[in-house]
Amino acid sequence: MSRGNLGLLVFVTFVGSIIGGALIEWWLAPSAARAQKTHGVNAEEFLLLDTSGKARAGLGLDKNGEVGLVLTSRDGNRKLALSPDDRFVVKLSDQSGRVLWSAP
Repeated sequence: MSRGNLGLLVFVTFVGSIIGGALIEWWLAPSAARAQKTHGVNAEEFLLLDTSGKARAGLGLDKNGEVGLVLTSRDGNRKLALSPDDRFVVKLSDQSGRVLWSAP
């Protein structure tokens, strides 16, 4: 094989690899990944952690797909939960889960 043919073969292989990679990524990419906004953040859950790594606030979806916002006190004894899908839209509970205050 001459030097010119070898160069042409390397070039064609390189270009074909790039085109093939782009096409396969477009073809196999999940539709959800393509649906994301370019200037947005998409997630099922957002957590706000304190300096020790303990979750103090969370915004997300539960296993039933219902949205909620949960704020936890510094000592972890109280939680304030907001969920438009729950029976009580606003709920303040203690560490054991007992409801201290709620509003429809």
